[in-house]
Amino acid sequence: MNNITKRILTSIILLLIIYLSIINSLILLTFLFIITLSAIKEFNLIFKSIFNNNFFLIFISNLLSVFYISIFLIIIWINLNSSNTEKIVSIIFILFICILTDVGGLIFGKLIGGKKLSKISPNKTYAGMIGSFLLSLIFGYLFFYFQKNTLNFELNVFLIIITLSLLSQLGDLTISLFKRKANFKDTGSILPGHGGILDRIDGILLAIPFGAILISL
Repeated sequence: MNNITKRILTSIILLLIIYLSIINSLILLTFLFIITLSAIKEFNLIFKSIFNNNFFLIFISNLLSVFYISIFLIIIWINLNSSNTEKIVSIIFILFICILTDVGGLIFGKLIGGKKLSKISPNKTYAGMIGSFLLSLIFGYLFFYFQKNTLNFELNVFLIIITLSLLSQLGDLTISLFKRKANFKDTGSILPGHGGILDRIDGILLAIPFGAILISL
């Protein structure tokens, strides 16, 4: 089984788990618990490699990462475990934009290729970046259109989509920078075709907390 096939199958399983988490709070709690433990473990390994076992720097870095991940997961829990349909759909909307950003970057990057976007992540290209925005704008707006009775945004929806996609890409690049500093290819191996938990949630780590604030404006 090649890497693309593994990636697709893993993505389907993750989407199924996300769907089940939306309709069942116990599955959601279990899923978030697994994400928390895995993300903290992966961050710890990265920081140990970056800071060469300097206890103080590793401790501070882990403390900050635990604090941020806690905020990230609390926002997801509060919104998805809510009886408020708008909160649930808003988080799904942010997740959807992040997925579209990832898929758009992968498809356009592979099909068109071209100039590299950054030395931080050699696989990312300008074509992939444009594809991320393009796919997010097209299908993100369709999602909004069919849910416009639920989603009441004060800001322009296109501005929100572009910002969310940008946040997702910045989150991806941030984790890529950490991996580059630590000399890691992937943050782990728990997700076939993707790598570790941080490899999969890198975009939403930044997009969900700041996206939730943006949408609430």
